[in-house]
Amino acid sequence: MANILMVVSAADSLTMRDGSEHPTGYWAEELVVSHQTLTGAGHAVQLATPGGRKPTVDAVSLTADAAGGQERAEGFRTYIASLDAELSAPLVLADVDAFAYDAIVLPGGHGPMADLYRDADLGTLLAQADRAGKVIAPFCHGPAGLLSATADDGTFVYAGRRLTVFSNEEELGGGTGPNTPWFVEDALKEKGAVVDNGAAWSSHVVRDGNLITGQNPQSSEDVAKEVLKALPD
Repeated sequence: MANILMVVSAADSLTMRDGSEHPTGYWAEELVVSHQTLTGAGHAVQLATPGGRKPTVDAVSLTADAAGGQERAEGFRTYIASLDAELSAPLVLADVDAFAYDAIVLPGGHGPMADLYRDADLGTLLAQADRAGKVIAPFCHGPAGLLSATADDGTFVYAGRRLTVFSNEEELGGGTGPNTPWFVEDALKEKGAVVDNGAAWSSHVVRDGNLITGQNPQSSEDVAKEVLKALPD
């Protein structure tokens, strides 16, 4: 059995380009499907957030339209309710030992654009985990968290690495649109990451060594399955 850390944003709003506040949080499908797949394979998953604060689910992600039907939406609600004790008392990100886990998984939603992208504790954790060859698996907007990771020499830990992320096309066409404060795809490219995106709204997973990334909510299960394949025997 592997020990897996799931780092979740604790943000509940995102400041938009025009200065307004946009309600946000984690995306239900991404947390539920990845958690379900990993625990269903017999592995232990622990949740961590900045400050140990209870994360907020993005209300939009629980609508029938966003979830892919009312039945799926209700299933997500039920699963999240079953995790309430863990979600209410997550680990404090600053206290997490990178070497206690075999993998770090980062689901998205727009929350990571508000906190994880600049969280120094996450940056330290990711840098340590990467040096140790641990599996690191952010997806959708989760790769925003990678931006926090700086090496000892001041360079971006993931410069030159191949990855995928929620694309500009998806953000403009079905995300927060032109009012988006910044684009994760652009920010990662500017830092030196090699972004390899697929068709919008289709599952697309990229693996570069210990780094496994997924493009969007549709990639949630495939990312988790790739993590399962990458875990140590």
